[in-house]
Amino acid sequence: MKKIAVLGLGKVGALAGQLLNDADFEIIGVDVGPTPNDLGFDVMPVDVRHPDRLKSLFGSVEAVLSCLPFQFNAGVAEVAHDAGIHYFDLTEDVSTTRAIVELSETAKGLMAPQCGLAPGFAGIAGAHLIEQFDDCRACKMRVGALPQNPTGLMGYAFNWSPEGVVNEYLNDCEVIECGERKWVSPMEWRELLYINGVRLEAFTTSGGLGTMCETYVGKVENMDYKSMRYPGHMDQMNFFFHELLMRDRRELAGQILVNAKPPVSDDVVYIHISAEGKIDGRLTRKEFVRSYKPIKIAGKKRTAIAWTTAGSVVAVIEMVRDGKLPNRGFLKQEDIPVEAFLETGAGSFYKP
Repeated sequence: MKKIAVLGLGKVGALAGQLLNDADFEIIGVDVGPTPNDLGFDVMPVDVRHPDRLKSLFGSVEAVLSCLPFQFNAGVAEVAHDAGIHYFDLTEDVSTTRAIVELSETAKGLMAPQCGLAPGFAGIAGAHLIEQFDDCRACKMRVGALPQNPTGLMGYAFNWSPEGVVNEYLNDCEVIECGERKWVSPMEWRELLYINGVRLEAFTTSGGLGTMCETYVGKVENMDYKSMRYPGHMDQMNFFFHELLMRDRRELAGQILVNAKPPVSDDVVYIHISAEGKIDGRLTRKEFVRSYKPIKIAGKKRTAIAWTTAGSVVAVIEMVRDGKLPNRGFLKQEDIPVEAFLETGAGSFYKP
């Protein structure tokens, strides 16, 4: 795997392309909008709303990384499958992942969705904790991408795709409860927690566990994923989506929210993952708790959500190239060894 097409050159896609370029891959960028002129690789103007237009491009590369909004990924994955190349994406959308799982059954290459932050690195870290127990009774995964200096009742800024955030807030959430795999409503099960003295609330959102419930049912009694926000955010979002009925107008909802709370450069990514169970017969709790802030990469300050997301998927691609992961079928994030992940060029950003 040497030549990769990177689709969608927003903050995450552009950075992923640059990191891949630095890791000695040959990159072809794809975007119909204006792109920076200092990326270090060529860019083709292809309208991905018509995936069939990607066929000729996919015949000249060994892999594709989609950094597009989730609704485009199923179509792109199908073209990649037919071309026999590796496929990677960042999606949290459950139905998209199901479609890719089906494609993987006959794939000549590797089908690897959910390679971002959550699902993605959070699942890698969660699996690492679970593996340390003889009997794991619970794994709780919490992730939040937030402004460092919040304002207003929502205390939020849309540094991530509005389509993805709306999707997470409105779609049902898969959990394991008392050993049973089930679906629960989003924006419920609120809890309070602290990271570095910062008070946060966490509540159910869709897609963050990826395939972990399927993997760990019968092995872990309780497992769930929640997004972390500043206190009060969940009530504001429930009012917006349910009392104002914006749940019925998802595209407009995203436009309104981004207009009200545009992206900020000073963000922070909080990760709080815990697991409980027995080791040598003794009840124990282990935690992975981090706060990641913007860092300078390739001469530019990169937001925390951009580098944690781009770094995760690029690390996975490096591992596939280097023979540390399979090169065919479907890749689950929980099957990725955290030690090898952190030793890659991009994965090293996650080290303390």
